[in-house]
Amino acid sequence: MSADPEFDELVERYYRPLYQFAFSLTRTESDAEDLTQQAFYTWAAKGSQLRDPAKVRTWLFSCLHHDFLNTRRRQSRFSHTELSELEHVLPSVLPAAIHPLDAAQVLQALADVDDVFQAPLALFYLEDCPYKEIAQILNIPIGTVKSRLARGITQLHRRLSDAPTPTAPTAPTTPTAQKELP
Repeated sequence: MSADPEFDELVERYYRPLYQFAFSLTRTESDAEDLTQQAFYTWAAKGSQLRDPAKVRTWLFSCLHHDFLNTRRRQSRFSHTELSELEHVLPSVLPAAIHPLDAAQVLQALADVDDVFQAPLALFYLEDCPYKEIAQILNIPIGTVKSRLARGITQLHRRLSDAPTPTAPTAPTTPTAQKELP
């Protein structure tokens, strides 16, 4: 039991209908449980802002539905696909063709790319910014962002292809002892 009997009463009263609503939306027990718990967590954090106590039920259901929609948006934006389902699409790369690149090499190659392409590349690949956000940050059209990314990638690829391949360090050789003349 929690220290707040009103909260316990609220959970007792609304858990089952909220769970049933969540289950009808998600069709999985674990997701329905997560959504229901999230609704009560939100109530614990923000429920004091509700001015009309008669609207608690509506507020909880709205909160649960809002969380469900946010979860769906996130899932559609970042869908999960098993790697085994995409093996036929992935290029086959021989291990010998792959040479290790370290972060310092990549950052140096990025620094060697023309200035106009550096910012879009850094924002897209290092900061995970979407095109629209890059366009807003740089105050340029989205088409220009896409163009600069494509041309910047070409330059970056060229720089990385020309970069010396790191080799495994060899064991240090010891100088041969020279005989001293008497």
